[in-house]
Amino acid sequence: MQGFTLLTPARTIFGRDSRLQAADEIAGMGQRILLLRSGSVAWADVLAADLIARGLEVAVLQSAGEPTVEDVRRSVAKARGMQADCIVAVGGGATVDLGKAVSGLCVSEGDVLDYLGFGASPAPVLQDPLPFVAIPTTSGTGAETTRNAVISLPDRQLKISLRDPRLLPDLALVDPALTDDLPKGLTLATGLDALTQLVESYLCNRANPLTDALCRDTIPAAMTALRQLMEDPAPAAREAMARASYISGVALANSGLGVVHGLAAVIGSRGGAHGAICGRLLPAALTVNRAALIATGQPADRIDQVDAWLWAVFGTDDAPSHAGQGAEALRGFIDHHGLASLEDLHCGAELWPEIAQSALTASSTKANPVALSDTQITEILAQSASPRSASRNG
Repeated sequence: MQGFTLLTPARTIFGRDSRLQAADEIAGMGQRILLLRSGSVAWADVLAADLIARGLEVAVLQSAGEPTVEDVRRSVAKARGMQADCIVAVGGGATVDLGKAVSGLCVSEGDVLDYLGFGASPAPVLQDPLPFVAIPTTSGTGAETTRNAVISLPDRQLKISLRDPRLLPDLALVDPALTDDLPKGLTLATGLDALTQLVESYLCNRANPLTDALCRDTIPAAMTALRQLMEDPAPAAREAMARASYISGVALANSGLGVVHGLAAVIGSRGGAHGAICGRLLPAALTVNRAALIATGQPADRIDQVDAWLWAVFGTDDAPSHAGQGAEALRGFIDHHGLASLEDLHCGAELWPEIAQSALTASSTKANPVALSDTQITEILAQSASPRSASRNG
């Protein structure tokens, strides 16, 4: 049997209303709490008040979008200044990534750029991070289960991950109720991110028996939940998507991803929203990867399985007449629900050759199920930008 190392948060609490346990859990992890929160999450104010009521010192910093180097520096300085002994992040994947970075960097000497490979060579090793609690408020990134913190360098048009197994949260508290008020567009984009992570973890060249077991059960459930959420965001669908998001993070942390995330890292550094980029690229990536596998004499059975799952959820009741029809149905679904176009995501046709070249060397691309050329990656971009039809897209 293929070997693997299991990476997960030290402890996870999952369930509707589990947020009610948060203050008691955090109170046992430190006395001086730096609370990082996204601006739209009103419950973060409730948590801060509950922590203060328990006699803890709490400082609150608001995050906005994917953390930049300057965001990390500002947050690290705050944590050091108050001598924080626990970091808590309440928000989407960007806020959770910021929390992971702060938990490791605030107890380590030097600047964040040193640890990203832009300073001393080789990059220094982080000191043992502070206790860290991740409380996600979106269902998409699975950042509460991963060991990396994505940091943006806008001036270099780069996104780089700070990686260390010790950045895994000490506690991941996942309450689907915190996603109940997500707007439809954000629900769609983040859900597509989770779906893409599951699919790429299942297809990638580092997949193993553990991630296979997780993904086979969860991919169809994630597809069904996403469709239901676009029709009626009922609590059961929110819970299913929160579970899928969490498992997608576990899967990618223990396998890898693929060309969609390789491209998303490049396009996202130009300002495009990550989840929307992934969703926009996934159908074409399935098509191009399938053709590349067949051309090199490799089986495409896993892609065909994903395609069948897609058709079962997003297609018609009729049997598919050709391979790839499920990918077309997904494209119709996302178009019907108004997902941003590649051009809207800062990926116009004039940029495709440059983006394809950059994506070739992205760490995620190295786990793609088949090696792709820059021409094939450009074809993914071209297919993602051209209209597709689907028989059922409601």
